[in-house]
Amino acid sequence: MVGLIEAGSISGKIDKEILPELLEKGGSPAALVEARGLGMISDPAAITAIADELLAAHPAEVEAFRRGDKTKLQGFFVGQLMKRSGGRADPQLANRILAERLRRC
Repeated sequence: MVGLIEAGSISGKIDKEILPELLEKGGSPAALVEARGLGMISDPAAITAIADELLAAHPAEVEAFRRGDKTKLQGFFVGQLMKRSGGRADPQLANRILAERLRRC
């Protein structure tokens, strides 16, 4: 499990999700992650697509961020992106892409 987290294949959230099953049934963490489709999304194009959808769905928040009224809104968008990806998006990549997209809005 530690190796999968360090390699960026899964997040801590996914680790917590599959650990009880591994403890109960045993088996390979990598095989379980693969079988359940829980691998980390680290494709910039996939994360960018989700980010663009979120920004389009929340124009008022984007405008407030752009005006400087609510600079913490990037955290809101990261949370929404993680929610929409089922916690599978690479958080660092998501943060970077959202920051770039918000600057361009």
